[in-house]
Amino acid sequence: MTLWFMPVNILLTFMIGSALAWLLIKITRTPKHLQGMVIGCCSAGNLGNLPLIIVPSVCEESNNPFGESSTCFSNAQAYASLSMATGAIFIWSYVYGIMRSYANNYKEAGLTININSSQKNSNSESDLETCREPLLPSKDWVAASDEYSVQQQPHGNFETQEKSSALRKRFQCITMTMKKINLKEVFAPSAIAGMVGFFIGTVSPIRQILIGADAPLRVIETSINLLGDPTVACMTLLVGANLLKGLTRSDIRPSIIIGIIAVRNVFMPLLGIGVVKAAQHLGLVGTDALFQFVLMLQYALPPAMAVGTMTQLFQMGQSESSIIMLWTYVVAAFSLTLWSTVFMWLLF
Repeated sequence: MTLWFMPVNILLTFMIGSALAWLLIKITRTPKHLQGMVIGCCSAGNLGNLPLIIVPSVCEESNNPFGESSTCFSNAQAYASLSMATGAIFIWSYVYGIMRSYANNYKEAGLTININSSQKNSNSESDLETCREPLLPSKDWVAASDEYSVQQQPHGNFETQEKSSALRKRFQCITMTMKKINLKEVFAPSAIAGMVGFFIGTVSPIRQILIGADAPLRVIETSINLLGDPTVACMTLLVGANLLKGLTRSDIRPSIIIGIIAVRNVFMPLLGIGVVKAAQHLGLVGTDALFQFVLMLQYALPPAMAVGTMTQLFQMGQSESSIIMLWTYVVAAFSLTLWSTVFMWLLF
């Protein structure tokens, strides 16, 4: 419960990254089939493996500024694990939903254009004339109907009925919106799995049955670990296979790649410093320097590898995403060192 601000901070990274991605799309005039991927690369950072590698390794140094190595390492594992779990839920719900929406809209637009072009010659002018109707009623009809409705309403109940009608319309809009929401489309299987993991971890009786060397059903945890460990290697192989295609043929412009690098490695870390410092000033994050370091680090990470997996799922922008991953991770090798030094300098 004391780490409640970390999920909020991760959500802010996604929202700020999405806003910057929208500006980048407008500036570079990104093609429509790549817009969802650009938003995914700018909003979703690698909140899984990199924090688990970087943060504990800092604590293993004998002269680390975060205190005793054993305590620092224990806290670092907790912070990085929470970052990984929360990030997985946001990536596979927030980013997955955005990229799926952009992919579906692009495919539907292409299908509509093909249908319209095939039917263009078959529709005659006379057929179109029969379908023409006025979009708006005439002013005289509107005035007459309004006057009649006012006359029919009693003076005392007119305002009350008008308010109840407005509330009824709002309730109907909310009901229609809730009916259109499909939870299977909003939450991908990975996001649902992360929520189940949080539930197991926070409910003590269930955790004691499944987690730990003495747990009666520890075979379930062991089996899940055996299945989960190779996924990182599979994602890397997937990006590498797409990279081979992207190096020979890719539609992405250098300006888009440079813009994503600037968003992930310049603007996001600077804004992250401002967010964390403001939260510290308001007393939202406490005084733990390691916790604040992890919060700042979440803004300086390269794009999540899961974005490349999503492009493969939607069959859109696979080779372009691999090119972006290549250059952003090359730059991240230097920018992460620089920003980690800056974060420690600000905290001590």
